[in-house]
Amino acid sequence: MRYFLDTEFNGFGGALISLALVPELEGAAPFYEALECTRPTEWVATHVLPVLGTVPVSREELGYGLAHYLSDDPDPLLVADWPEDIAHASMALIAGPGRRHNIDRIRFELCDAFGFDSNLQRGAAQRLSRRSSAAHTLARARESLGDQPGDFLEIGGDGVDAERAEAVGVIGRTVVAGA
Repeated sequence: MRYFLDTEFNGFGGALISLALVPELEGAAPFYEALECTRPTEWVATHVLPVLGTVPVSREELGYGLAHYLSDDPDPLLVADWPEDIAHASMALIAGPGRRHNIDRIRFELCDAFGFDSNLQRGAAQRLSRRSSAAHTLARARESLGDQPGDFLEIGGDGVDAERAEAVGVIGRTVVAGA
């Protein structure tokens, strides 16, 4: 099965802060864990940490939880829109020197699903930051608003009202649920 992967990390090349997987299978539970971030960048402190919405776990717990979450799937495919997402997910599966968490098989796919351009000009990254955390947003929207087949949630538009959107922290973003 395909899982849509998103991570948050502490600046370019920085330490992992959170990891989310949203399965393509409707009704399947998402995976979401966060790590403690003791020295966040200014941007992370302002935009990421206030909306994590979970108690941080240890790196060992995150890796074990990730492997356990995927353990019943004989061929998990994690789809990401950014290379660092794949790097952080791979590193989370390392349990220690020469050891990995128990997972038989895993595949990764890098795609341009959200319109990211590898030739971004200065300032474009700020516009794209409003679209970050797509998997986190979808997971929280599915949990809080439900995931009826074919639902299209347009936050702050004609779809979900602002009060419900604020409850899951997705104001100003567009999310497709149940797709």
